Amino acid sequence: MLEAVIFDFDGVITDSEILHFRTFNQVLASYGIEITKNDYYKNYLGLTDRDVFDLMAEKLGSTASPIEKLIEQKNHIFEELAKTDGRVIEGVRDFLQMLFENKISMAICSGALLVEIEMVLESAKLRHFFEAVVSAEQVKKGKPNPHGYLLALEKLNAKKQTSIKPNQCIGIEDSHWGLEAIKAAKMHPVAITNSYDAEQLKPAEKIIANLSELGIEDLRKICS
Repeated sequence: MLEAVIFDFDGVITDSEILHFRTFNQVLASYGIEITKNDYYKNYLGLTDRDVFDLMAEKLGSTASPIEKLIEQKNHIFEELAKTDGRVIEGVRDFLQMLFENKISMAICSGALLVEIEMVLESAKLRHFFEAVVSAEQVKKGKPNPHGYLLALEKLNAKKQTSIKPNQCIGIEDSHWGLEAIKAAKMHPVAITNSYDAEQLKPAEKIIANLSELGIEDLRKICS
């Protein structure tokens, strides 16, 4: 039985993966480092800011600013870019409204920072759809670790005083890291090809190009 849908944020709700790519490169430029687009999508997309900068530690060298400062700098640049270049992906608003009308609980599980998520949701007038948001600061280990998805479900249950089980949840992701996290949480993974092609999203039970392809009966069938 379908009770909840938990969404990744970047690349599922908002078309912001390219903004993160641009923002990381603006921060790294001070150290003479550039991530190519192919490298970013292959090795970094889906990771938290901290994980990305941790992986860059050797290239950054001992004279680099502390990671907290790099994250703060990246967050400031991202906020400015999102004000002008951020957008909600086509089909999202109608999909959320469909879930709302069918009384399906909704949450976000993202490797983005809470301030980034809240800013986009508020400006797009989507915040009221989500009963819980889990961001990078709230998890000890990012995707593919399932902690974020399990925490999102825990928050939903606490808020509504319900006992939704993992197998009553669908998770929607655009990367294999996220899909692996959903599977590890014993939820049903659905992939959307906004960032990778279908061949790279094999852990999913269903792969779609747009959320408009999924009706409420399709979602219930996945959980049946």
